[in-house]
Amino acid sequence: MSVESFARADICAVAIAETFRGDGEILANPIGTIPMVGGRLARATFEPDLMMTDGEAALIANDEAFEWPDGKVLETWNPYRRMFDIVWSGRRHVIMSPTQIDRYGNMNFAAIGGDLAQPKVQLLGLRGAPGNTICHPTSYWVGNHNAKTFVDQVDVVCGIGYDRAAALGPVASRFHEIRRVVTNLCVIDFDTPDHRMRLRSVHPGVAVGEVVEATGFELVVPDEVPVSRLPTDEELRLLYEVIDPTNLRGKEVPD
Repeated sequence: MSVESFARADICAVAIAETFRGDGEILANPIGTIPMVGGRLARATFEPDLMMTDGEAALIANDEAFEWPDGKVLETWNPYRRMFDIVWSGRRHVIMSPTQIDRYGNMNFAAIGGDLAQPKVQLLGLRGAPGNTICHPTSYWVGNHNAKTFVDQVDVVCGIGYDRAAALGPVASRFHEIRRVVTNLCVIDFDTPDHRMRLRSVHPGVAVGEVVEATGFELVVPDEVPVSRLPTDEELRLLYEVIDPTNLRGKEVPD
């Protein structure tokens, strides 16, 4: 395996890993297949102090993203009462997957259409998104970048974006940070004066125009948009031999 041979899913996993760069000793909580792979990759390489949840009630030491029943290397018990202490103190970075997201990072995965009492489509509900986005860094993973997900206005605000956090004042903005949105096409951030979405990079083989067309509002697009970082040889070895040898990530983002 070499840097000359990689899949789109590998690029996405590396981009997810990069969202954790500089986090140090906090709890990484990547939810979903590629987020889990990317989180494990970050800890196995440049962020070794990350604490990693097993998605249930423990912290684990192993790099494998999808453990067999006896494959977990447990570090400590992490019940909800301890999790809330971590969340409320800002020492967590979660990756969630929005059904809708707008230009300021307001996110919805509760319901689509109608009113909240009787929507056209019922989804997950608000879940932990309100507290996550106020209490600690949050990033998002979108496996299918399209204009139905990237919308001008979300139907229900589950996780708050930069405009709503600013309107709420210090109570919401103390730990508020929507760090990145990683998709199957690109990486997006909010590093603009008014915190509108900015195209940070496009994945190899993706044109800027393809991203613009798949977004339901006007992105901030720099004059020069770089290509997303390629995986190193060591990162590819970890992905293919240790973290996700059955390539579940490739089923989520096929080439």
